[in-house]
Amino acid sequence: MLTSIIGFPRVGNLRELKFATEKYFKHQISQERLQTVAKEIREKQWRLLKENGIDLIPSNDFSFYDTLLDSAALFNIIPSRYKELNLSDLDTYFAMSRGYQGDHGDVRALAMKKWFNTNYHYMVPEIEDDTEIKLTGTKLFDEFHEALHLGILTKPVITGPFTLLKLIRYTGEKQLPDFVEPMIHAYEDLISKAQGTEISWIQFDEPYLVHDLSSDDIALFKKIYTLLLAKKGILKVLVQTYFGDVRDIYHELTSLDFDGIGLDFIEGKETKSLIKKEGFPKNKLLFVGIVNGKNIWKNHYGDSLATITWLKNSEISTVINTSCSLLHVPYTLKNETKLDADYTKHFAFAEEKLEELNELKILSDLDSYETHPAFIKNLELFSSKRKNSYDPEVSKRVSEITDQDFTRLPDFFEREKIQKDVFKLPLLSTTTIGSFPQTLDVKTNRSAFRKGEISESEYVDFNRKKIAECVKLQEEIGLDVLVHGEYERNDMVEYFGQQLNGYLFTEKAWVQSYGTRCVKPPIIWGDVSRPEPMTVSWSVYAQSLTDHPMKGMLTGPVTILNWSFPREDISVKESTYQIALAIRDEVLDLEANGIHIIQIDEAALREKLPLRKSDWYCEYLDWAIPAFRLVHSKVKPETQIHTHMCYSEFTDIIPAIDDMDADVITFEASRSDLLILDSLKENHFKTEVGPGVYDIHSPRVPSVEEIKTALNKMLDKIEIEKLWVNPDCGLKTRGNEETTASLKNLVAAAKELREVKDF
Repeated sequence: MLTSIIGFPRVGNLRELKFATEKYFKHQISQERLQTVAKEIREKQWRLLKENGIDLIPSNDFSFYDTLLDSAALFNIIPSRYKELNLSDLDTYFAMSRGYQGDHGDVRALAMKKWFNTNYHYMVPEIEDDTEIKLTGTKLFDEFHEALHLGILTKPVITGPFTLLKLIRYTGEKQLPDFVEPMIHAYEDLISKAQGTEISWIQFDEPYLVHDLSSDDIALFKKIYTLLLAKKGILKVLVQTYFGDVRDIYHELTSLDFDGIGLDFIEGKETKSLIKKEGFPKNKLLFVGIVNGKNIWKNHYGDSLATITWLKNSEISTVINTSCSLLHVPYTLKNETKLDADYTKHFAFAEEKLEELNELKILSDLDSYETHPAFIKNLELFSSKRKNSYDPEVSKRVSEITDQDFTRLPDFFEREKIQKDVFKLPLLSTTTIGSFPQTLDVKTNRSAFRKGEISESEYVDFNRKKIAECVKLQEEIGLDVLVHGEYERNDMVEYFGQQLNGYLFTEKAWVQSYGTRCVKPPIIWGDVSRPEPMTVSWSVYAQSLTDHPMKGMLTGPVTILNWSFPREDISVKESTYQIALAIRDEVLDLEANGIHIIQIDEAALREKLPLRKSDWYCEYLDWAIPAFRLVHSKVKPETQIHTHMCYSEFTDIIPAIDDMDADVITFEASRSDLLILDSLKENHFKTEVGPGVYDIHSPRVPSVEEIKTALNKMLDKIEIEKLWVNPDCGLKTRGNEETTASLKNLVAAAKELREVKDF
């Protein structure tokens, strides 16, 4: 039996790519040096996979920023505004990823969205009417030959044409049907060029197949691959799916002339039943996605081998595979030196999952695996009780939740009147999303405290000084609702998890969120509770420095859950309700201490929405929305509850978002086409809103006119009494100079519009 993986973490064991790329952005290293670092990372990865017995090793899963963008660039899908900058190929690519403001021009980045139901963000390719889709890039072939030079035969990976067509944004009059034929011809050229090399397998990733598919979608997929597979010759083609099952297209998929089909056995609820009902072709390889690529818990060998044995007994030729790319888990447990073995023995990061694949391969080839030491060790692990994971008080508290705990009184419209009278804020109230730049001195102070190099009082005094500077700056800029800057925080989820019971934390278990942005998700080990206030002292101190309203800043329960590695021994609903009760305690403490605007960020609410609409409510929204209401239902009418959501598509769940019953919601809009505003209007959205007026992820300063233009578009859809003015996300990744200039322009734009007589 063979083993394979879909993809591997690409930022390096210790984020080498992140640091090199950021140095390149700052002109501290050359492009040649950056390419050298990238090559070293790829070589280390391929050798690691080879050493761990992986038979079908991927290539072209490496990226400087995003693989979907790589696929678009490979086929010349580059908007003209980026080409007109006349930059190098790599810098043009980075301009699409990050935007560009300099001697060559001023352009914003492409839109950014969540990748299916993960916390990874992808860049949305744009295609213009005059775009000529054709194979112009060589990255896929360059990296294949790079590995071959090392003596390693790889399986090149690329986004499939169907998924690429479905995820592209069409900016002109031409739409998807107009680009089908040229897309097919471009992929035919790719296959033809691959036939002239030593490539034996090529992997087309088609994750879009796990969505609800229309008859037109199915017909399109069949058309594309009927033509492409007719050209493959002796080249073996694997179509790879992940993040769900392919119930809508299973019959057609298995009928096409693929050599291998990759199916998800972790999130694919109906994958087994589809195979049982319709069978699987004897002349194809089934790539069994049975090692979880999205969570860090060890594989249950008993369950996995039962599935593999069933497939073998059904005379189905199988390859043991990951459920998705290992991009979504940390690189290796070897970097963790502080966690006790009683904890780490339950975990498998990317490198350890390679070992699991190899052990499953060995065990599956045995006539009887039950007596093998690897199986016995795994069985004992899952039979043992995890220490410090259960708290009866937490379970009792969850069991005592009633319907009243989800309902805030009075209703929104009465609260809105009360709050406008209490706060007396101007039209187009200005604020930020929460964090201010995490400059080197801030990070140094936090690191020194963590290492015991400074005392707690020194740490607190430094942060208080930064808060005072931040408050003064906001007053000088003229913002209406202030924040304390969050200088005491690292990651928005990790910070809270460190103060909650039931969490574990790693040292270097970084996971790529987008581009050079990496996060270190905490691990929900056991029942969650709040032993003491977490943010109150910082917010109260900040409020003491100003007469302006000061927002208390919290992360919501659904986001804390979604941006952590969740438990697998209880339901996500129960785990989220535990977190919600802990955050509710913090909300009520903030209110009791004079903080009357409280922002509870649910940045990740949308990302775990099931990919099939039939599952949206019954499997997710029916408990995720109440979990947010549970957090704020007990506050007074005059306390204003804000929430914030990041790069996601919200238009399809607007009623559910309104049902969160917040008073104000801010969200990303700067990289989008503002279609969400039409949806807000159509659904009679009651909540006050702050669509982001500029993109904080691009290293550029928006002009006053640019912000006014955005606001005027918003005012066509939103009543001025309900519109807030703010950036699209927190400012922690930006520099001080850039942040100050941008916020001054934001305030100036709001003030100029307030003075327009029509308002």
